[in-house]
Amino acid sequence: MIILKRDEEIERMRESGAIVASALRLVAEKVAPGVTTEELDELIAAHIRSRGAEPSFKGYNGYPASICASINEEVVHGIPGKRVLKEGDIVGIDVGAYKNGFHGDSAATFPVGEIGDEARRLLEATRAALYKGIERARPGNCLGDISHAVQSEVEAHGFSVVRKLVGHGIGRNMHEDPQVPNYGSPGKGIRLREGMVLAIEPMVNAGGPDVRVLEDDWTVVTADRSLSAHFEHTVAVRKNGPDILTS
Repeated sequence: MIILKRDEEIERMRESGAIVASALRLVAEKVAPGVTTEELDELIAAHIRSRGAEPSFKGYNGYPASICASINEEVVHGIPGKRVLKEGDIVGIDVGAYKNGFHGDSAATFPVGEIGDEARRLLEATRAALYKGIERARPGNCLGDISHAVQSEVEAHGFSVVRKLVGHGIGRNMHEDPQVPNYGSPGKGIRLREGMVLAIEPMVNAGGPDVRVLEDDWTVVTADRSLSAHFEHTVAVRKNGPDILTS
C-alpha cells in the first residue's frame, strides 16, 4: 500500500532530510586517507543525535551501525569498522535519520584523495543518473519513467545498473511501497501521485550488474569486483514537480 503524505508531514520529513544532508556534508569534510569507516560512523551518529534525531539504520533488522560505508567494489550495506581509507578509494556513505515520526534517507559516494579516471567517471555518471530520475518524479508520470531515465543515463556512459537492489517509498517507515527500480520502460508501472515520497537511489557498477552478499549477511559487492557507486535522495512528488527533501 502506497501512503501519500500531507503537506505538514512532508515538512516534518524535510527536517529529517536536512539532518541527513548536514551529516553527508560532515562526511565530505572528513573523508581522507587514513580515516577509518568506524570513525565516520561515530561522527555521524553523534551529529544526528545532536540534532534531536536517531540514526535510522542502527538496529534496523539487526544492522549493527549508524551508517553504511561501502568501499570500492562494495555496492551498499558495508558495515563500518577498522578498515582504513586509502588514497584512490571511493566510499559510498548511506545515512538515515528519524525525527518527529519520519525518516530521511540519502547517500553519496566520495573520492578518497586523488582517484582514477574510471572511478571519477563512475561517480559523475551515477550522480547525473540520480538527477535524471528525480526530474521524472512528477504527478502523472509513471514509475517506469524514473527507472528508465536512470538506466538510460547510466548505460550511455558504459556502466550498468544493479537490478537486485532498488529504491523505495519512505515515510514513517524506512522502507515503504513502492519499490523504485533503476531500470525499466517509460510509461510503465504505477502512476505517480502528489504526496508520494520516494528514496531514489541509483546503484551503478563499472562492470556487470550482478552482485552477491558477503558472509556478514549485509555487505553487497559486485560479482566481478568492479567498482560501484551509490547516490540517493529522498524526493517528494509535489504538484509543481519533484521536491528534494535531503538537498
